[in-house]
Amino acid sequence: MSSLVSEIPAAEPALVAAHYTARLSFETDCWDVHESLSRGDPDFVLLDVRGPKLFEKSHVPAAINLPHGKMTERKMAEWPEDTLFVVYCAGPHCNGTDRAALRLARLGRRVKVMIGGMTGWADEGFEFASGA
Repeated sequence: MSSLVSEIPAAEPALVAAHYTARLSFETDCWDVHESLSRGDPDFVLLDVRGPKLFEKSHVPAAINLPHGKMTERKMAEWPEDTLFVVYCAGPHCNGTDRAALRLARLGRRVKVMIGGMTGWADEGFEFASGA
């Protein structure tokens, strides 16, 4: 008799590897962003896609405030075309990151979502910055 876990067989290892390789091409986590920022040479631009008032109150250090509605071809031209953007919002309950990722992709830009957003950053115990 199978358990609820094993009643549907696990995928073959090659399929699992392909699945998680694909998944990691779409997202990163707070720990990896923090480590990259701590080392001082991030190879991405970190965008906080929440509104300016929330950003001023608290945000991830080194983030730039750019709500998805402000992501235009003209605005994004401030960065080289091969720039990798990492976007985040309030947390898992917010779809702002999804909207931002979609907008950036439609503008032909490379993007990853920082899963967890502000909630994940706080859960990891990382410090926040404030101000504009």
